[in-house]
Amino acid sequence: MSIAPAGALRLLGSQPEVVIMLMLVFTASFLVHEIVHKLTAQRYGLWAEFRLILWGALITLISIISPFFKIISPGAVMIAGVADKETIGKTAISGPLTNMVICVGSFALTFIVPSMNPLFDVVLLAATFNAFIAAFNLIPFGMFDGWKVFQWSKLVWALAFISSIAIAFEIFTFYSIRLF
Repeated sequence: MSIAPAGALRLLGSQPEVVIMLMLVFTASFLVHEIVHKLTAQRYGLWAEFRLILWGALITLISIISPFFKIISPGAVMIAGVADKETIGKTAISGPLTNMVICVGSFALTFIVPSMNPLFDVVLLAATFNAFIAAFNLIPFGMFDGWKVFQWSKLVWALAFISSIAIAFEIFTFYSIRLF
């Protein structure tokens, strides 16, 4: 079972350009998330670079061929330097906030792009994917961004996490109405 809407699944099988657009959107969403982490860390005077993580790259490769799940996480931005919890928290939240902005922007485009246009399903999936990236990364556990934000400010974490879930729920509701 896939989480993609029926319209997108129909398009995936019949229009290779849609598949290419989705791959570009998913890749860009991940890259922009990581680049914003890097730029934010550097703004605070920290050293920052993207590092490939073998297990993440392997999971990404497997998910490319899997019809059941899609995880794009071949690596992460590593930071170093003297930083307090606030600096680390702000650096961590910058990625998920970027995905929330992309999500809202993509979702807004669904009200402009005609629903019969293949681009409609692409922007709707872009909104869904970015909502998922934001919510998933804000889980307050281990190496996730959410843990670093939670350690800095429980209020900021709660507002960001609840907002990401609310946005994801709104998009899911929109899907449900559109599909039935």
